[in-house]
Amino acid sequence: MMPLTFAKAGELNSIKKITGKDETRLFLEKLGFTIGGEVIVVSEMAGNVIVNVKESRVAISKELANRILV
Repeated sequence: MMPLTFAKAGELNSIKKITGKDETRLFLEKLGFTIGGEVIVVSEMAGNVIVNVKESRVAISKELANRILV
């Protein structure tokens, strides 16, 4: 397992674990990040990571991306 920030752009990844406080995990779940779900890193810019998750494009901070293990 590795944090989402280490994933290569354009590569399909499966979410294995989400760490952090309950409120952080709930927030990420509402955005579509669920264990077993698939996520693709689109790009990284200005400290944010842009990903495709559940047919949506979402920008999250590096801190949040480090909480998502793939």
